[in-house]
Amino acid sequence: MSLPPGFLDELRTRISISDVVGRKVMWDQRKSQPGKGDFWGPCPFHHEKTASFHVEDRKGFYYCFGCHAKGDALKFVQETENVGFMEAVEILAGEAGMEMPKRDPRAQEKQDRRTLLADVMEQAVQFFRLQLKTNAAQDARAYLQRRGLTAQALDRWEIGFAPDGWQILWDALRGKNVPEDLIIGAGLANPSNKGGKPYDTFRNRIMFPIRDARGRAIAFGGRAMDPNDNAKYLNSPETELFDKGRSLYNHGPARAASGRGSTLVVAEGYMDVIALAEGGFQSSVAPLGTAITENQLQMLWRMSDEPIIALDGDTAGLRAAMRLIDLALPLLEAGKSLRFAIMPEGKDPDDMIRSEGPEAVQAVLDRAIPMVKLLWQRETEGKVFDSPERKAALDKSLREKIKLIRDPSIRKHYGEDVKEMRWQLFRGSRDSGSYQQRTGKGGGFRDGARAPWRPGKGFGAIPQPRATTRASLVAGANDESFAAMREAVILATAITTPEVIPEFETSLERLQCADPDLAGLRDMVLRHGISAPERLREEIDWSLGPHALENLFALRHVAIIPCLRKPGDTELASMTLAEELAKLETLRGLDAELAEAEEDLHGLADEALTWRLRQAAEAKNKAVRSENEDKATYDVGKNGARLNRDERDAFGALLDRIGFSEK
Repeated sequence: MSLPPGFLDELRTRISISDVVGRKVMWDQRKSQPGKGDFWGPCPFHHEKTASFHVEDRKGFYYCFGCHAKGDALKFVQETENVGFMEAVEILAGEAGMEMPKRDPRAQEKQDRRTLLADVMEQAVQFFRLQLKTNAAQDARAYLQRRGLTAQALDRWEIGFAPDGWQILWDALRGKNVPEDLIIGAGLANPSNKGGKPYDTFRNRIMFPIRDARGRAIAFGGRAMDPNDNAKYLNSPETELFDKGRSLYNHGPARAASGRGSTLVVAEGYMDVIALAEGGFQSSVAPLGTAITENQLQMLWRMSDEPIIALDGDTAGLRAAMRLIDLALPLLEAGKSLRFAIMPEGKDPDDMIRSEGPEAVQAVLDRAIPMVKLLWQRETEGKVFDSPERKAALDKSLREKIKLIRDPSIRKHYGEDVKEMRWQLFRGSRDSGSYQQRTGKGGGFRDGARAPWRPGKGFGAIPQPRATTRASLVAGANDESFAAMREAVILATAITTPEVIPEFETSLERLQCADPDLAGLRDMVLRHGISAPERLREEIDWSLGPHALENLFALRHVAIIPCLRKPGDTELASMTLAEELAKLETLRGLDAELAEAEEDLHGLADEALTWRLRQAAEAKNKAVRSENEDKATYDVGKNGARLNRDERDAFGALLDRIGFSEK
């Protein structure tokens, strides 16, 4: 339908946007200036306690400084009433006393028919409600009583009963002169294939009226009383009134409750919604016999930024959750997401409320998990990742899912969270021991868990530098000291120039780091160095405290490396890491060889033992030459010379331990 020129301008002139919005918003009297047509209040589109929603009568627009919702009076009615543009025009025109222009004959006929169908549906609601009070509905009433529904609840939800007969509703409506085509068009009866009278759609079923957001009866859901019925629940067929992919059970009341701050809960069926609402969870809805559709998801987000999907604790419930993830990922926006509350195994919200009370359901809702964690659970649960190929398959699967997210910021944060969970799965429990396992510090997600240290707030006493860290690395002259020196240089280089971390990720993972302080730094480098290199130092400070980096860079053998004086020089950093990792690898091989030789000394020396000792001596000479080259490269004078001697002494101590001499 087209509107004549000037109609909308006249409509906007006659109505006050503050009056339209004021039906849904409580104005903040301190900030608002009614005399100037300037109003402030809490936003009806997202939950908040501050008055960030601004309405100007003079301009005829609203704007929220929190969620950035904006528009005029027509847009406001569309969003809050969940109606189309022309329906919003009709609503406001009726309030303004303006007569709507004549529709074209076909459109007017269609609208008139919808009105007639809605009237027929209302008559059916009343018919079914009366039938619930008859003797024929005795079993149905007993069933509802066992489900905990009182007489008041039955009236509130307008629950009825369809008798077990082929034309009982048909005959009742025809007796009131309701045209046959309207009864069939409303989905209340089906034509007979045998040439007889149409027969009732619902027979021997408890009836649940389904109303749209404006309160009009548009369909029914029927629960079979016969346990052998093929369909336990049966919905009305789709009609001119009813599109089940665009409808929600209890939509209107739930939207109103959500606007008052109630948490929006999405359950699976009628009885779950009724039980939740009767238990105090008034903002509860359910899809109508099918998985949630894109249209229904958008309807949910118009009511709440983060609905909680409350699913039955069975296989079907989990499958429904997994399907919803794939639907929702491409539609995510900043501030618009889902959380998932999985009921205990074998129970649904109705069961829990009846057996354990609303408090038990609230506890489950309070533990609702974000969608990213359920996505991770779906991709990892019941699987073993004991090979590079299986790990790569997981990475590929997760990448494909994250690519579905259109919003780049959300996509980035999903990647970071997945990286964190991947860390926990693959690296958090290595035999060498993670920092958090050995010390009880750090690790975990930063979604409420208390961190060991927070900048500006502190957490306990700041650890002082260990004597073994600051001095014994040089003076101790043993294999652990040599390895710790190399590891400290490697970590300092990676932290100073994190751009090179991806190139050396595998080697960094193999760092054993017997010193718990270095182990903590290694874990942070691997955890955040690739996903968020620009925040690596901040993450280390946040989790380990600023003393962690201060202690590292204060070590004498770390302070002299050129990388610290040239942060960001990736070529120099790559060269340094390659050299230091090679030295560390040589030490590991040598240490293993000497350990074997030491064991063999308990027996008679043979040719093989002699050969291994000769190889050890050559390795020692090679290490000494390498240290001399370091001295020339670093040009650090006396400090460098001292370090080289200490490292040579450390190597010599290894050979002395087995009684071997170069001579």
